[in-house]
Amino acid sequence: MKQKNKLQQKGSCSSYQLKDILKFLIPSLIGVVLFMMPISHQGQITIPIALLSEWVRESLAEVLPTIILGLVMTTAIGSIVTKLLKPKFIVQNEFLNNLFTVTPVWFVIRLLAAIFVVMTLYEVGFEAIFSLETGGLVLYDLLPILFSVFLFAGLFLPLLLNFGLLEFVGTLLSKIMRPVFNLPGRSAIDCIASWLGDGTIGVLLTSKQYEEGFYTKREASVIGTTFSLVSITFSLVVINTVGLGHMFVPFYFTMTIASLVAAVILPKLPPLSKKEDTFFDGTSKVDEDETLQGGHNFSHGLDQAVKKAKSQDIMKVLFVDGFKNVLDMWLAVIPIVMAVGTIALVVAEYTPIFKILGLPFLPILMLLQIPEALAASQTLVAGFADMLLPSVLASGIESELTRFVIAAVSVSQLIYLSEVGALLLASKIPVNLKELFIIFIERTLITLPVIAAIAHLIF
Repeated sequence: MKQKNKLQQKGSCSSYQLKDILKFLIPSLIGVVLFMMPISHQGQITIPIALLSEWVRESLAEVLPTIILGLVMTTAIGSIVTKLLKPKFIVQNEFLNNLFTVTPVWFVIRLLAAIFVVMTLYEVGFEAIFSLETGGLVLYDLLPILFSVFLFAGLFLPLLLNFGLLEFVGTLLSKIMRPVFNLPGRSAIDCIASWLGDGTIGVLLTSKQYEEGFYTKREASVIGTTFSLVSITFSLVVINTVGLGHMFVPFYFTMTIASLVAAVILPKLPPLSKKEDTFFDGTSKVDEDETLQGGHNFSHGLDQAVKKAKSQDIMKVLFVDGFKNVLDMWLAVIPIVMAVGTIALVVAEYTPIFKILGLPFLPILMLLQIPEALAASQTLVAGFADMLLPSVLASGIESELTRFVIAAVSVSQLIYLSEVGALLLASKIPVNLKELFIIFIERTLITLPVIAAIAHLIF
């Protein structure tokens, strides 16, 4: 009876006018081209959004650090004013109130970000903070990338989110994503956007859909920590850093296999397995099929997509909501990346903590017959600070097999505090720092044997 009622409510795409179908197709296709269409540029595979972001970075290269200073200071001052004075124009405005009213922990992090960005830009205070290996790396290398990616992602993400593409793809792919990963079909879009573009895009997609009630706490946590894959472009950077650029194809194949294994196993382990299947607003998930039986998946998906697109105001979505998205990303996320990323890199550069934490991996590496196991063990946990750090530390290792394993593991670990980890912490996705570290270690333990096995076959 329940299934019959569902079918009665489904409707038919034949009842829609051509303009309704085009309202789904045109924005969605533009979004797919911008975020997912692979193109070759200067010998590398990338996507249009990445090219637009690169153009902005190059055009504003001289002033971007100053712009970032302005954004971080705006967030810090706005948070202080809101906390102390509670002005009506902020408190009574939902967008501004959400932006500047934060918990004590995030308040302190925003203040630290303001201090760090001033010290780094003007090279005052402790060199450990502003050196090019710590705060300088975050301010001059990472944040300009995030600034430009956020600009276009914020403006154009609604093309993927608001006009029915996720409803259509989710219906078609649910028969794959549900049985294999226990996730909605729409999560495949997050994965593809990360793979072709950047892991940050996948996190942003996931966070927005979680806030809008499409993912539960468990689903958002799993997708954010498991499917925000490293882009093809950054993977090329990593393998070139260890001097094995000529082995990119076997390297990327190895990383993909390891990541798929982790995606199947990791959600079955705590802390991800302990996450509740409740939505952002606290309501519980009701089990129901995303697809219809037989050959109706396409028509049902199209019906859901057109319904979604028909309800949208294109001008409001692209200009009002898009502009708010950009401001939210710039003002809320960039300070957290500055603070958390700098602290993580200081710990990695100036303390032996990550080297000590890597020692338990030594017997595992020896068991897997990885040459220069002691040197390799010191790189494995360093990836929690920054994904490129293990490859930099591995540059002095002679064994190509070991450098290959280190590079592949660092890319498969996914969660690193200088960027994706900080984004996850800054987002509404319900994961904390302790959980991220546990997931990072679990990913390392799962992917390391897979990568080592394939490496022994290759070398």
